[in-house]
Parts: sequence; C-alpha cells; structure tokens
Amino acid sequence: MAKLSFVSMGMILFLCCCSAIAGMAAADQGYLKYKDPSQPVNVRIRDLMQRMTLQEKIGQMTQVEYSVVTPETLRNYSIGSVLSGGGSVPFPNAKARDWMDMVNRYQNGSLSSRLGIPIIYGIDAVHGHNNVDSDLVKRIETATALEVRATGINYVFAPCIAVCRDPRWGRCYESYSEDPSVVQAMTSIIPGLQGEIPAGGRKGVPYLGGKDKVLACAKHFVGDGGTTRGINENNTVVDWHRLLSIHIWNGVKMHANRFLVTDFLKNTLKFKVMVPFNHTVFIDTLTQLVNANVIAMSRIDDAVERILRVKFVMGLFENPMGDQTYLSQLGSQEHRDLAREAVRKSLVLLKNGHNADAPVLPLAKNAPKILVAGTHANNLGYQCGGWTITWQGGSGNNLTSGTTILGAITKAVDLDTEVVFSENPDADFVKSHNFSYAIVAVGELPHAETAGDSTNLTLAEPGEDIISNVCSSVKCVVIVVSGRPVTMEPLVAQMDALVAAWLPGSEGEGVADVLFGDYGFTGKSSMTWFKTVDQLPMNVGDPHYDPLFPFGFGLTTEPTGGQ
Repeated sequence: MAKLSFVSMGMILFLCCCSAIAGMAAADQGYLKYKDPSQPVNVRIRDLMQRMTLQEKIGQMTQVEYSVVTPETLRNYSIGSVLSGGGSVPFPNAKARDWMDMVNRYQNGSLSSRLGIPIIYGIDAVHGHNNVDSDLVKRIETATALEVRATGINYVFAPCIAVCRDPRWGRCYESYSEDPSVVQAMTSIIPGLQGEIPAGGRKGVPYLGGKDKVLACAKHFVGDGGTTRGINENNTVVDWHRLLSIHIWNGVKMHANRFLVTDFLKNTLKFKVMVPFNHTVFIDTLTQLVNANVIAMSRIDDAVERILRVKFVMGLFENPMGDQTYLSQLGSQEHRDLAREAVRKSLVLLKNGHNADAPVLPLAKNAPKILVAGTHANNLGYQCGGWTITWQGGSGNNLTSGTTILGAITKAVDLDTEVVFSENPDADFVKSHNFSYAIVAVGELPHAETAGDSTNLTLAEPGEDIISNVCSSVKCVVIVVSGRPVTMEPLVAQMDALVAAWLPGSEGEGVADVLFGDYGFTGKSSMTWFKTVDQLPMNVGDPHYDPLFPFGFGLTTEPTGGQ
C-alpha cells in the first residue's frame, strides 16, 4: 500500500508552536477513569480527551515509519501509530520473536508517556491476485491474523477492496477482481481478520474478537482501481453511481475531498474508525493551522475520538504487549497446507489441448523424461511477487522458505521419471532429448505500486522466446506467473495447454496438485484476458467486449488420483 508515514523517511518532523511535554506535570496518579475497563468506552474516551493537550492530540493523529523513530520519540510526542513499510524490518532475516521484541520496545516507549496511551502497530498483510471462494479467503485471513499476532503486531493494512478496471495498473494484483460484486463478496476477509461480530452486535463501529485477531483496514478509499490508463494514483474519471461500485476522483485528491471523506464516509455511511491520511508535512503544519483558527478544534477532536475508540475496543489499554502464545503459528504446517489449498483452487485453466486433440491435462506422473523450462520455474521470488520480504519483492530462492514450481514437479512425479531443467533452452536442445512433454513457467517480474505500471503488459524476457523454442518442438504446458492478465497473443496457438497461476507464493506444490490430477482445475478468472493492450480498458459488460478469455472463464478437469 502507499506509505502512510506522517514523517519523512530521512527525519522526524517536530511539532511546531507547541510547548515541550518534558516540563509538564505528571498526570494525576489517582483514579483514572480512562484506565478503568469497567467504564463504558464513551466515558473512557471523554475522560482521556479532557486530559490531553493539543500536542498530545496531534501526536495521536500521527503515524510514523518505524525506521525513523525511537521509543523516546513515541514517549515525548505521544505518537499514535507506527508502521513497518515494505522492507522495513528489525534487521535482515528477523524471526517472529525479534519482531515482537521490537514492537514491545516501542510499545513500552508509548506507555511511558505522560498519559500512557499505547500505540497501534501496523503492517501490510495483503498479497497476491485472489481468485478463491469467500469461505477460503476467510480461513486464510484467520491464519493471517494469527501470524501477524505472532510478531506482536495488531493492525494490518488489509483487505484491499480496489476494483481493478485496467490491468496496466501496477497494483492490479492487490485487487480481487474487475467486478465489484466479486470484491464485495470477498470482504468476508474482514471478519477473518477481526472476528465475527456477535449476534445482535452493532455494525459500523470498531470491533475486535480477541487477542488472536488484528485490526483490519479496508483500503483504498475510493476509486483507485479505476485510474486512467492504469497509471498509479492517476485521475479516476467516473460518475457518482459508477464510483460507488469501483486517489483522485474527477481531479480531486481523496484526502482533500471533504464531500467523500466527511459528508459521505463519516456522515452518510456512519464510518466510525480511522481514515489514514498521507501528508508528509502533517505534524509540521497542523498545529499552526489550529492555532491560526484555520482548522477548528472540533476537527482535531473528531479524529482523536475515532483513534482512541479503536484503541479502547482493541483492549490495548489492558493488553498492550505482544503475546508469545502465537509464536509457533508463524509458518506452521497447517497454514502452509491452507496456502497450498488456495493455490490449487485459484489456478485457472485457460487452454487444454487443441480443438481436435485430446486434453493435455492432467499430465502423467510416470513419463520417462520431462522438461521443465522458463524464468519462473525455479525462482521463489518471482513466484511470490511484490510485497515479499521487501517492498518490490526480489529474485531467487533465498528470500523466504517455500517450494518452487520445479521443486513441486520433481517431488510429484515418479522416482523413475527424469526431470530435466533448462531455464532458456534452444529448439535444438528440446528436439534432441526426446522429452515426453514440457512444462514452461514464465511471467512478470515482481513489482509494487507505481513500479508495476505497464503500457504493454508483456512477459519478462526471454519468456516469449522460451515458449516458441519449447512449444514448437514438444507437447507443452505453459504456466503464466503474474498478478494480472498479460499479453499472450499470438503465442497461445503454439501451446498445448495454458494455465494462469497468478502469484502462487511459497507453496508451489499447489500447482503440481492440479497439473498431475491429484485435484481437478476449478478456478474461474476474476479478470478479463485481453487480446491486445489496445483494447484496454475493457471490462465485462462493456459494449466493445471482445476478450481472449472472458471474465469468469476457466476450464475444469476431474481428479485422477495422480495416475
């Protein structure tokens, strides 16, 4: 997600026109109503806000990137929230306990402030092109909440409820679909993260179901998936009714859009939680604007009330520290099995044999010799995509633990089957080895946000050459590893089978599960596959709709038990 730091990456912006807290008298150490969990939340909020200075209120409205603050900063300025942006880690190869120790250290800094208001610590926990049923998504996010809690973090920037209307957009893989109804159905991710609201419970207010849950942040408000020409943070030109179904709207930046943020989100939708703003000069200017009566104190109080409400509902005042109970949940086998299930259910079979031929898939496990080729066959970094350990992701098999597509194929076939891997073989090599069939894995390079904006959506080099060299010489199955539809014409005619794997992540065995018939293909595409980029934007229901593979398309196969 876009970096939400209210502090520049190079320095801390100190509050202007405010007296230092250091010289203030300590808060009354007698009975503090806001610290009494038996009091109603509204009572606790009012009591705490009456005790807060303007400087402390603005501090609570500030979210800071972890790498530019210290526990002392949090204490001195009563900072409300800290986040780890992409690649922002305690140190390379940090374990869950290292993360928890870091978060707890910062939390102790906040608790030592004059009023002892705990921080919310946030991190991105949304990844990959999601094309699975809502029940599975909910189970995935329940596991995600446990793994986030294992690191001591209590707040995630997820789910992404953008509706990607143009795959040229670099953030398209964060979106569930081009269809608003699919995205709406996938909001079941939120109770997976936060817990189910009890029967009769009030909706539209913050809720957290327990210490094994995390605060969710549905993002991004609003219209970012409709950005013109797929350019990140570009203008979304759309009428009001279409806007409600898909950062700028008709030329106005979203954080400056009073109608959408205040009138519509807060007053019409009765939104009662926090709306993160992205102003690098936030702390530096806000005090001046309040003191100059440009911003009313009521606006400050409105924001702080929402922030404190979330913290009280989360139980942060009673349980501010990370819980080591969940350390074993990170990367557990149960969660890896769940991820593997998600992979095999999300793969979309786009082609399976030529018209007059028998289907190619599922493949035989007992073939004498097979070829595995392609840039993405033995590269876990490519398989995972952006937002993997680092912001933009990376290449190679050392970023994270998991199984590559090559590793999964090697494990799935019979012991007597010879598996030959050549990333970029020429046609003569393929013809000379008498392969029974070939599996080619190609795709896009990892990316995030603006770095992923693309005008041509082509495969990473030399993907097209690999397909041509292999598929012209032997029966071939092409696996496309990408977070969005990419340009496949005129290559499709050369392929015997084509699989959209999206971004399968760490569990490559989910790919092998369906290639070899242990499970059948069931996935349906939540995105339209175009013929040429000249057609874009093109979405289901458009009058000029003429796709290569339409929205909702996906061939199926029956499981064969791997025979």
